[in-house]
Amino acid sequence: MQQGYAAVLCVLVVLGLEAAALGECELTRLLQDKLQYEMRLQYMKHYFPIDYTVQVQYEEVLRPSNITRLRNGTVSEAALRYLWFHVSSQAVLRIREVLPEKHPSWKYTQELCQLFDALGEEYSKYRQTDVEAVVADLVKLIHSAGAESRSKAVRPKALLDNCLKVMRMLYGVPC
Repeated sequence: MQQGYAAVLCVLVVLGLEAAALGECELTRLLQDKLQYEMRLQYMKHYFPIDYTVQVQYEEVLRPSNITRLRNGTVSEAALRYLWFHVSSQAVLRIREVLPEKHPSWKYTQELCQLFDALGEEYSKYRQTDVEAVVADLVKLIHSAGAESRSKAVRPKALLDNCLKVMRMLYGVPC
């Protein structure tokens, strides 16, 4: 575990701002390394109180079953990746909002945010008009401030578990 963690940190340090120049596949590999089970367990479960939950919007919980349903509805893979990026980056931000800077998970979530920022550069070429209406509507709901009435309590680890599962579904074949 320590070697993988050190390797990711070395790559981030060496690349610095160059991380935005990496392709989707490289960035998702870095994310996958960062989202290893042991790290999610340690930072998102062990360092939190028992049964701790974060309030998120209903649309911010993206499960593999949601992706399967959208695929059956003929949503393109590019649009599904766009949706995954927005949902996952928002989930990491929600977790980070509840953490004080001295929390043991703060640095971990900061590193995840940096990887999502770099991935956001890759997705900056997409516009909501370029993706299917279903996905564009979901992204709008995720970023709307008035949707707090449709919130639910979710454990931080569950949010990152879903992030990783969906990422593997979407990037497994092409990467």
